[in-house]
Amino acid sequence: MASFGIVSQCARQTVPHARRVGAATLIALLFAGPVLAGPMPAGAITDLRCRYGAALQPFLPVLPAARKVLQETGSVTIVALGSSATAGSGASATDKSYPAVLEAELKRRLPNAEVKVINKGVGGQSAYDMLLRMDADVIEEKPSIVIWQTVVNDVVRDVGEEKLAKILRKGIRKVHEAGIDMVVMDLQWLPREDRYPKYEGYRAVLTKTAQEHAVSIFPRYAMMRNWARSKQFSSEELVGMDGLHMVDSSYRCLAIRMADGLVSGLTGEKSDFTDKPRSTN
Repeated sequence: MASFGIVSQCARQTVPHARRVGAATLIALLFAGPVLAGPMPAGAITDLRCRYGAALQPFLPVLPAARKVLQETGSVTIVALGSSATAGSGASATDKSYPAVLEAELKRRLPNAEVKVINKGVGGQSAYDMLLRMDADVIEEKPSIVIWQTVVNDVVRDVGEEKLAKILRKGIRKVHEAGIDMVVMDLQWLPREDRYPKYEGYRAVLTKTAQEHAVSIFPRYAMMRNWARSKQFSSEELVGMDGLHMVDSSYRCLAIRMADGLVSGLTGEKSDFTDKPRSTN
């Protein structure tokens, strides 16, 4: 059985007080030899703003299959399935995409685990396009977690809410039948959402379908909206000039918040990074 330490995350390294053990004791009993966290990234202080409003948008995924695999093999393989937001459109380099940053964050926080995040993002694809390649791009990779980022192109093309729900249900069932945990990513917040009159309707379909199948939802929309209202980010740090795609800083924050939740779900360690909500009036 592999051995790895449960690592407190970057924000807790910036304050001189003791770590809490909490539910992490369960995993600690299964794995020998605690390991010190890796070096804090140069941008750790700046990264704290990524957690602004985290108490308002908690991400607490339930990952029983992935947690069992981690306990038994010491490994975590994640497939990031999606469209341009997963591929990294708007990022200045491939290592600035959210899957790349997520892999780096998880490796730092779980230093003795074998971590791999496979980017299967293809720009412009609809939920149906992704369903067609789910066997080859997801199931055959044998991951323990799939992060499914989808629906935005279905909104643009207005494929129909009922049709979308059927596609999502098929995709979720396919992944669950393979014994893989899934996280569904909510749509992004847009500065000019009025360009897509049915945006909220399609978001509601995604949320309802995920809830019906007990799939954890990563609350990207609420997170980004709160970042925009926090005045800690300029508009250019959240969405690119096209008004649609994310950029380096927002991809990084997305990955950090995703990592917070995944580490909690994988180890049982509760995140202490939820700041106290402040008024954004």
